[in-house]
Amino acid sequence: MFYHLFRYLDEAYNLPGSGMFQYISFRAAAAIILSLLIVIIFGRPVIDFLRRRQIGEDIRDLGLQGQLQKKGTPTMGGLIILLAILVPMLLFGRLDNVYVQLMLVSTIWLGLIGGLDDYIKVFRHRKEGLKGRFKIVGQVGLGVIVGTTMCLSPDIVVRDKTTQPVETIYVDADGTPVQSVQQRVVLSSESIKTTQTTIPFIKDNEFDYGWLTGGNGWATWLLYVLVAIFVVTAVSNGANLTDGLDGLVTGVSVPIVAVLGALAYLSGHIIYADYLNIMYIPDAGELVVFAAALIGALVGFLWYNSFPAQIFMGDTGSLSVGGVIAVFALCIRKELLLPLLCGVYLVESFSVMMQVSWFRYTKRRYGEGRRIFRMSPIHHHFQKKGMFETKIVTRFWIISLLLAAITLVTLKIR
Repeated sequence: MFYHLFRYLDEAYNLPGSGMFQYISFRAAAAIILSLLIVIIFGRPVIDFLRRRQIGEDIRDLGLQGQLQKKGTPTMGGLIILLAILVPMLLFGRLDNVYVQLMLVSTIWLGLIGGLDDYIKVFRHRKEGLKGRFKIVGQVGLGVIVGTTMCLSPDIVVRDKTTQPVETIYVDADGTPVQSVQQRVVLSSESIKTTQTTIPFIKDNEFDYGWLTGGNGWATWLLYVLVAIFVVTAVSNGANLTDGLDGLVTGVSVPIVAVLGALAYLSGHIIYADYLNIMYIPDAGELVVFAAALIGALVGFLWYNSFPAQIFMGDTGSLSVGGVIAVFALCIRKELLLPLLCGVYLVESFSVMMQVSWFRYTKRRYGEGRRIFRMSPIHHHFQKKGMFETKIVTRFWIISLLLAAITLVTLKIR
């Protein structure tokens, strides 16, 4: 809103200072500050309200250290995160940008799914919450929306980068040439509607899904929608499974979002995209404002969610955070980086799948189910081994930071 308002004031009245709102860096800084303040200022009243209404977590005794002490801790804290994302975006984002629109729709969509799940758990006292098939239907629906928009929207394009040599000649007062400077100017060519994506560690690392379908339009759309569904479902459920210890998914997600924000800025800047030899995506830089708002919301939420947690984000937060990370990666065409960047989510998900599959297999074969881990997801396995919760969380944060650094390195290692 402020972008459009101050642009008008700048053009119509030349209002001093109004031009700052044209800069992504200024609006991103404003978004992260505002989101932090929203969470920190409104977090305490929300926690007190939830306590008065007895909207707390119902903890099952699984034999984990300190688990029963968390009984009654307010949940649905994801509502604070959603508020801290949406308000800064509505104020500082370019609302006419298709990527911003996609991120806002995704945030609200997943927030509603997670909120319904938490509502059923808390108010209907059904520990299983929203049935899994309904969650999947919601995630599939978002995948269809995102995949279709990416394929069909005329505003979502990439551009090839071309270079042109330019010679600058400097002359003295008499008009005599004294210096000649050769420069290379990067130019943007015609927009291309494509389903290209980026493959890490490959020199010519742009891959088009249309190659797999022989260029058939309908088949390419269907394939891309299936990819979008898989990415959204996998990452949002991975974040949901990671949300099991105080501050775990919150802290793990911050480096992920920071890297995606950096990649969005580089991809949306033609000079940097040319220097790094990556895909140039016009208008993708606007996603930096969203990344900043999300980082501010997550860091601010740690104020109350760090050990011992005063509030849990619930599925309202975890499904939303994971889902918007997935949609963000799809928007900047870096979804194939997610297995590396979201490695913690991936390991948490695989630990559950491995545990369940092995238990069912051994039960059929031997009549008794056996386990690979003491408990899944894997962070509970370490708890069962006697490791303190804060040590597990801190180490997972460090691993997430390491994976984020390696992901950035893929820009140059090919």
